[in-house]
Amino acid sequence: MSRIAFVGLGNMGGGMAANLAKAGNVVRAFDLAEAALVRAVQAGCQRAASAADAATDAEVVVSMLPAGKHVRAVYEGEVFAAVPAGALLLDCSTIDVASARAVIAGAEAKGLAMMDAPVSGGIAAANAGTLTFMVGGTDGAFARARPVLERMGKAVIHAGAAGAGQGAKICNNMLLGATMVATCEAFLLAEKLGLDLKTFYDISSKASGQSWSMTSYCPVPGVGPETPADRGYEGGFAAALQLKDLKLAVEAAHGVDASVPMGAAAEALYQAMTNAGMGGKDFSAMIRFLNGDRS
Repeated sequence: MSRIAFVGLGNMGGGMAANLAKAGNVVRAFDLAEAALVRAVQAGCQRAASAADAATDAEVVVSMLPAGKHVRAVYEGEVFAAVPAGALLLDCSTIDVASARAVIAGAEAKGLAMMDAPVSGGIAAANAGTLTFMVGGTDGAFARARPVLERMGKAVIHAGAAGAGQGAKICNNMLLGATMVATCEAFLLAEKLGLDLKTFYDISSKASGQSWSMTSYCPVPGVGPETPADRGYEGGFAAALQLKDLKLAVEAAHGVDASVPMGAAAEALYQAMTNAGMGGKDFSAMIRFLNGDRS
């Protein structure tokens, strides 16, 4: 059993904190939203008054926050000063690589071990404890982090040095965004060519066009395993969050002079979809957007 501080109890963090508490850890949780705090307490966590309060006496700090500026504010403004010597810090947010490296360097300057550990899997996996963690940092810190992260995920992979977890995450989600756009285009074209979409799914899911977006997260309702498409494109992975990850990927590409034309095209399409008021819909609702449906 560990004393764990958890900061950020949104759609992802709430389920993650609950799984840590369920595993028998003492979890002191904090979020700016009262409703999120109430849910965390109902799931077995203890209420903290602030991020600093949560971090006091913690052996491990886990955070799940919206952006790099929030991560820097929480750690540089509160956690570093409050956390005991020897604590392990794990930021599971998806942020830019530069911010991740800067915060980790700040932690190390204070003698603290810290890793970037962004996740893949979405809300359902966060609730079920089946996330995939992509982790950046030292070998020693990873050995300490693994048993904590395994309480929240099915796969914990050491991606490399500080910032490598963020790098892996944004590359993966750039691939995801571009693949989903192509999958939506293919289904729309198949329909206009007169193909039955279930038949097309049966063909493509077993042919060279197969992808995770096709077979595990099909954007067409009633085709394949149940997905947000079967629930009116509600829940799942919001288009606005997919756009955030694509922006991070394209920004990173510019910083290292990498050519990502497909990633940039996907970013532009998800930007247009979000501008049309569909940012709260699941990212597979791109199929509606491409078909002229803005609902």
